[in-house]
Amino acid sequence: MDYKKAGVDIEAGYKSVELMKEYVKSTMRPEVLTNIGGFSGAFSMKKFKDMENPTLVSGTDGVGTKLKVAFLLDKHDTVGIDCVAMCVNDIACAGGEPLFFLDYIACGKNEPEKIATIVSGVAEGCKQSDAALIGGETAEMPGFYPVDEYDLAGFAVGVVDEKDLITGKDIQPGDTLIGIASSGIHSNGFSLVRNVFKMTEASLSTYYDSLGRTLGEALIEPTKIYVKTLRNIKQSGVVIKGCSHITGGGFYENIPRMFPEGIRAEIQKNSYEIPPIFRMLSTDGEVAEQMMYNTFNMGIGMVLAVGETDTDAVLRAIGESGEKGYVIGKTIAGEKGVTLC
Repeated sequence: MDYKKAGVDIEAGYKSVELMKEYVKSTMRPEVLTNIGGFSGAFSMKKFKDMENPTLVSGTDGVGTKLKVAFLLDKHDTVGIDCVAMCVNDIACAGGEPLFFLDYIACGKNEPEKIATIVSGVAEGCKQSDAALIGGETAEMPGFYPVDEYDLAGFAVGVVDEKDLITGKDIQPGDTLIGIASSGIHSNGFSLVRNVFKMTEASLSTYYDSLGRTLGEALIEPTKIYVKTLRNIKQSGVVIKGCSHITGGGFYENIPRMFPEGIRAEIQKNSYEIPPIFRMLSTDGEVAEQMMYNTFNMGIGMVLAVGETDTDAVLRAIGESGEKGYVIGKTIAGEKGVTLC
C-alpha cells in the first residue's frame, strides 16, 4: 500500500504546479518577492509607506454551488474569475486596491490539466483586478469529494489609506444611489437556480432567443470585477460615500450594509433593464418578486451612494470604464432598509 493506491497522486500534484506556472506568472507585480512553489508568498509594502496611514483590507469567499453548473458543462476556465471577483469586489467596496490573492482547490482526484484550467481562470480574475496570484493549495481528498468534482475558494488582501476608507458614515438623505450593471447571476443564489432549471446537459445546452445564447452559457457567465471601475471613479475626483457589493441576500440585505442608522434606500425598479435570465427564473420557478430581490443581484452588481451633484461625474466615469451605470434611486430618512418602488 502507498499514498497513490490510497487515492492521492503526489506526482499529479507536481504536474499541476508545472502546468499552472505560466498563468501565475502572468499576474505578477513588482512587489512580489517569492516564486510559486514556496511555503508562503511574500509581498513588499515599501510602495505604500508614503500613505498617511496604510490600512490592510481583506476578503475571502468561494464560488458556491455554481460549480455544479461547471461540472455539468465540463467548463472550468471561468469559475476562477468568479472566485477572485467575490473577494476583490468586497475589498473595492471599502475603497481598497487588491494586492494579492491565494486560492484553495479541493478535489476528489487531481487531474493536472483540469486544475491548471481552473487556475487559468483565477489568473484572469487577478489580471482584471491587478492582483498578484502569489500562492495557493490544491488538496486531493479521495473519499471526501467525488472524483470528478472540486471546491474552489480564495482569499485576497488589499490596501487603502485610512482616510480613503469607504465607510458610509457620511451618507445623508437625498444622496444618489447608482447601480453598476452585473453580467448576470454572478455567484449567488445557485441553490435556487438549480431547483428552478433542470440541471441536465440537454437543458443547459438549450438555446433561448430571449437570452441570445444557451441556458448553460447564461448561467456560467463569470462575475463582473469592479475594481478598475471604482478606481476610475475615485481618480475622477468623486468621493464615494458608500458602496455595496450585491451578493447573497440581494438588494434587501446588501444595500443597507453601507448605511448608518436612520438612512433608507428608495429604489426605482424600472430605472434599468432587468436581464432576461432573472425574468426566466421568476417565471419558470414561480419565484415571488420579494424573494428575487432578496436572493439575486437582479442585474445590478454594485450600488454606490454619492452626493447628488456628483451623479453625472460618476456615471461618466463608469461609462469610461466600459461598464453601464444607472441612477436607481436615492437615500431617504427612515429605518435602515430598502423600499422598492
